[in-house]
Amino acid sequence: MSNHYKLNVNNTFQFDLDNDIVSQLDAVSVEKDKFHILKDNTPYQAEIIATDFINKTYTVKVNNTTYTVAIANALDMLIKEMGFEVGASKQVNAIKAPMPGLILEIAVAVGQEVKENDPLLILEAMKMENSILSPREGVIKSVTMTKGAAVEKGALLIEFE
Repeated sequence: MSNHYKLNVNNTFQFDLDNDIVSQLDAVSVEKDKFHILKDNTPYQAEIIATDFINKTYTVKVNNTTYTVAIANALDMLIKEMGFEVGASKQVNAIKAPMPGLILEIAVAVGQEVKENDPLLILEAMKMENSILSPREGVIKSVTMTKGAAVEKGALLIEFE
């Protein structure tokens, strides 16, 4: 069975490859992330400069020219056809209590801008203090609990605009 790949180079050029085309390349690793490639009797020096496995993008230098290459396999293409994005995350608009507990401290106020991983509040549960951090950048729309309040699991604590 032949694997099929779509390559997008510098968001400008698109190539379709399969295992047969790739197997025709004469590529030899000369160092870690450095390769000597022979294609149609033409030599190429290639180096992988950076990799982003989650987004399937690579920065590659070929004969001293740098390219950004995005690689999509058959599954990636099917997911895109269905209207989904690989690696896309949903937008979090509300923070709910992950467990029952007591609000020890609230570190934000309505209208305050927060960045991802900023502390929002501290929830005490089972004699342990749990820092609840912001999952994204945003502006605080509402804080529904007060310091010292007891909360149940799933109770709304903070909303984002």
